[in-house]
Amino acid sequence: MDTEAEIRMRALITRGIELFDRFVVWTMDRFGVKFARLAIGVVFIWFGALKIMGDLSPAYDLVAATVYFATPEIIVPLLGVWEVAIGLAFLFPPTTRLALLMLIPQMPGTFLPLVLLPEVTYTVFPFGLTIEGQYIVKNLVIIACALIIGGHALRKHKADTESITLPERATA
Repeated sequence: MDTEAEIRMRALITRGIELFDRFVVWTMDRFGVKFARLAIGVVFIWFGALKIMGDLSPAYDLVAATVYFATPEIIVPLLGVWEVAIGLAFLFPPTTRLALLMLIPQMPGTFLPLVLLPEVTYTVFPFGLTIEGQYIVKNLVIIACALIIGGHALRKHKADTESITLPERATA
């Protein structure tokens, strides 16, 4: 049988855990999407800038080998500019839709080496990934972040537009 002091202590600990949980959830709600937006923006700007500079990008050879219809000296920096633009668009909430639209053709292209260059992306197909393969598969996290950011932004936009009252149309 528990003593009165043990019961009170257990209740106090339970209450402390509940308060901590509420604080953690509040913090995640308040800052999670903002941080995801910042993180995805920085990653795209950083990786894109490396592609613009050429040899600094660890993905240069991978992109060059995957996109065989254009010269690497043109396509890699062009892809870099595209990625910097995506990153900048993610940083500013009003341009979220633009970022998502720009991501649509970009993301599937990042997975092409898994199909076109299996000798570069796998040690043992289908689960043994090389560093290059891991670099590509991590894009699933970027897609998940983009979905969360996009869903949040579009839901917020819908709520904002529903609160606007349009003037009544005059009839003759």
